[in-house]
Amino acid sequence: MNKKQLERWSPFILLTVIVLLWELICRGFGVSEFIFPSPSRIWEQTVEFKEVILGHAWRTFWVTMVGFGIAIVVGVLLGFLIGSSRLAYAAVYPLMTAFNALPKAAFVPILVVWFGIGVGPAVLTAFLISFFPIMVNIATGLATLEPELEDVLRVLGAKRWDVLTKVGLPRSMPYFYGSLKVAITLAFVGTTVSEMTAANEGIGYLLISAGSSMQMGLAFSGLLVVGVMAMVMYELFSWIEKHTTGWAHRGSQG
Repeated sequence: MNKKQLERWSPFILLTVIVLLWELICRGFGVSEFIFPSPSRIWEQTVEFKEVILGHAWRTFWVTMVGFGIAIVVGVLLGFLIGSSRLAYAAVYPLMTAFNALPKAAFVPILVVWFGIGVGPAVLTAFLISFFPIMVNIATGLATLEPELEDVLRVLGAKRWDVLTKVGLPRSMPYFYGSLKVAITLAFVGTTVSEMTAANEGIGYLLISAGSSMQMGLAFSGLLVVGVMAMVMYELFSWIEKHTTGWAHRGSQG
């Protein structure tokens, strides 16, 4: 196995080692499944409750995608507006950073009062927690456009709009895809947190239900499903990034 193949398979190798150690520790020390279930017990309950898990997982997935889709639209638009003006970037960026520091879980009770228990709070929580990385990366990509490059383009007759759309936006694409990979994982977190307190469906609801009935293997199955969905979406955006912005990664390809 050469170095490139080793790098490709290293996550799976590490995961296998972790699962084996986890299983050995649980069996060797006789850890109760009500405290910390073994991987084999988690798998057993995943198979046993697969239909229930799939139903809740589908609900979490499409709700997350709706909130994430809104986050992309709002994040790109705000990022473009903020990044197109250095004055706007200097004025708005600190305020948005302060907003992002607020714990999004604290918004869930407010959203429940406004929209009731159900899809609304989950979608909005996914949106609130995921739009900031997208907005910041788009704005940063545009606001940090080299002044020398702008001067050259203006000398060649380009207007501000031309500079932003034909140079700034393409230059921001690596930032954009990087933000998507971060934001999609945050979106799943937001949806799950909201479902734990303001829903009667979804993986978050499943976690609360399984925990209250002491089915810890089922609870870990729910966590596993969320992790798998987030990882699949992350890899999807990575694949799209490599096939659309390969020019930005020429120097890092070995």
